[in-house]
Amino acid sequence: MNTLKNGEKWYDADGNIIHAHGGHMLFCDGYYYWYGENRTENNYISCYRSKDLKSFEFRGNIITTDTPTAGYRVRSDLALSHTDADGKPRKVNLERPKVLFCEHTKKYVLWAHYENGVDYSAARCAVATSDYPDHGFTYHGSFNPFGDMARDCTLFRDDDGTAYFAAASRDNADLHIWRLTRDFMNTERLVNILWQGEYREAPAIFKKDGKYYMLSSYCTGWAPNQGKWSVADSIDGSWSLLENFGDETTFGSQPAFVLPRDGKFIYFADRWGGSIGYNESTYVVLEIKFDGERPYIEYSETAEI
Repeated sequence: MNTLKNGEKWYDADGNIIHAHGGHMLFCDGYYYWYGENRTENNYISCYRSKDLKSFEFRGNIITTDTPTAGYRVRSDLALSHTDADGKPRKVNLERPKVLFCEHTKKYVLWAHYENGVDYSAARCAVATSDYPDHGFTYHGSFNPFGDMARDCTLFRDDDGTAYFAAASRDNADLHIWRLTRDFMNTERLVNILWQGEYREAPAIFKKDGKYYMLSSYCTGWAPNQGKWSVADSIDGSWSLLENFGDETTFGSQPAFVLPRDGKFIYFADRWGGSIGYNESTYVVLEIKFDGERPYIEYSETAEI
């Protein structure tokens, strides 16, 4: 069994580096499916699975430049690559992929942040679906929900099955939360706008004891910063003022998602490669502890899964 060290490269069962950055986990049929960014070659999103969260099996690159596309009722841009001014093919960016299973349609629905591969002017969400958690995805394109920007993002499914999409908007100045339609394929209504002018990104939402928590980071590019948390009685209600989470760099990390497991809440985060290269990025995984309603983390060299 692997001993996973925070800030070191992690390897799958075949000995290859795990590329699952900005990711998300979904528990299904006894496995934890881990989705994340993979910017190598023609890949966008990779999938791994594990029963013990120590050893990960690579299941494939579920979104690539060659993934089949299909339009649907939402008018969207289906392009997974484009040609630059010099006539050369260029990849787009698909970041922070999150996947939920929709009970209504029996589909696995993936949402991500889309950019054009040149700059961050598109600021769209992107949607894909499959009948399976680890293969067979069809890309349905990218769009701006109700015309709004949508950058760093997350999905959250509540206990009653209602799903929400949260993303940095208005050039990252605010964070928007949309309720999704019953099939998880579109935004139905904007239900909240949070932290006007406070520039939060990398949101991660979880629920504990009937309270909704959100972790997020400040906007400092690839450089880590002081993470913050907030709590609310409802997704569409008032959220508390932001308070510090972790140290001044959140232990060199940025939130990806929070995994509830066996009564615990596990903070999964990225330690971005920055100047040494995106593909040198690693992971930081720590247990979230609580002092009353206040969540906090303490650093450990070993991933606390």
